[in-house]
Amino acid sequence: MENSEIVVGLDIGTTKIVAMVGRRNEFGKVEILGVGKSDSIGVSHGVVSNIINTVDSIKRAVAEAEKQSGVEINVVNVGIAGQHIKSIQHRGIYTRKNTQNEIDQEDIDALNEDMYRLAMPPGEQIIHVLPQEYFVDSASQTTNPIGMMGSRLEANFHIITGNVSAAQNIYRCCQNAGLQVNDMILEPLASARAVLSKEEEEAGVVLVDIGGGTTDIAIFHDCTIRHTAVIPFGGNVITDDIKKECGIIKNYAELLKVRHGSALALDNMNKIITIPGLKGRPAKEISMKFLANIIQARMEEIMECVFYEIKSSGYKDHLSAGIVLTGGGALLKHVGQFTEYITAMETRIGLPNEHTTGNIGTQINSPIYSTSIGLMLKGFSETPKEQKEKEEKRKEHSKIKRGNFFEKLLNKGREFFDDEDIQ
Repeated sequence: MENSEIVVGLDIGTTKIVAMVGRRNEFGKVEILGVGKSDSIGVSHGVVSNIINTVDSIKRAVAEAEKQSGVEINVVNVGIAGQHIKSIQHRGIYTRKNTQNEIDQEDIDALNEDMYRLAMPPGEQIIHVLPQEYFVDSASQTTNPIGMMGSRLEANFHIITGNVSAAQNIYRCCQNAGLQVNDMILEPLASARAVLSKEEEEAGVVLVDIGGGTTDIAIFHDCTIRHTAVIPFGGNVITDDIKKECGIIKNYAELLKVRHGSALALDNMNKIITIPGLKGRPAKEISMKFLANIIQARMEEIMECVFYEIKSSGYKDHLSAGIVLTGGGALLKHVGQFTEYITAMETRIGLPNEHTTGNIGTQINSPIYSTSIGLMLKGFSETPKEQKEKEEKRKEHSKIKRGNFFEKLLNKGREFFDDEDIQ
């Protein structure tokens, strides 16, 4: 990982864990060098529930990616999701000390850093601070105030928060697997980076990432994030419904969903599927229409929740690019048509093929890899300053500060003496 051109994305999902290694080529595309994938054992609804099992799954995925790419993996960009994720809108104000100079990047950084100091409810921490619009001396809004003159810099922010313990468990899993975390990124933002175009983000678009444990939503307008939300169920709930209604084991239910599942129950679905019975028991016969009815009922619930989030965002009438579906749930047959039926919005399936190249990149051109590719792309989009700051933070966190106790003791002692006495 000494080569700064190589970045690794680690997607810790409910159904799978993917480690992806990439390198930017001379044409600006990202060449996929290796991919490792393992079953996710220890993650429930996007949150780590068993550290030991999750660490084992991470190690298997990383080992496979290392073998395929020939790169030793030490540092990763990891995703975070789950129903604990929340978002708030906040207006930040920064009063400049030197008003004779133009506004520069340091002023913007200072305003952004102030947002990380906001008081959060117990047990929550800020994950992302995303600026939307800036204002100089309450004048008209701008997306880039650098070079302008003024004494007061303001901005509207979209702030994403999450549970402290959930984030700490992800860090702990990575550390126990021998990895350092370069950045923790909200998964729908990573997926958006992989499948959305700049034109769609400008026109207004809704990204819907249907994963195994959660369905993540990100709404963009004027190339700015406007709304994020997490629905606490996804493809695994559909599998559980099939298992219950058909009276079969979970593995067969998952195979039924993947191979024969449809989000729409059509009249011409007359085919009968035969499922092997358990030991010594007769096989079961299930009609495709019955299977589709089960899936459609749950998909209707998911899409109604998605549509509710779109309406509550206030941008329903400003989304000219419609909806982009990605994640494993986007592989269901007729899911695009079903989404259009529920929301009355144009829908397409998002594939993460716009920014990647190479033989491996072609093989993994599937919605299930959108998040892992997006996590990798996010690493390439960092500025040199951001990379330097994160490197300094990693070094700071890795230090063993044995002098802290004595330093605090000395400071306590100083409180009992005057400066002259100390001298």
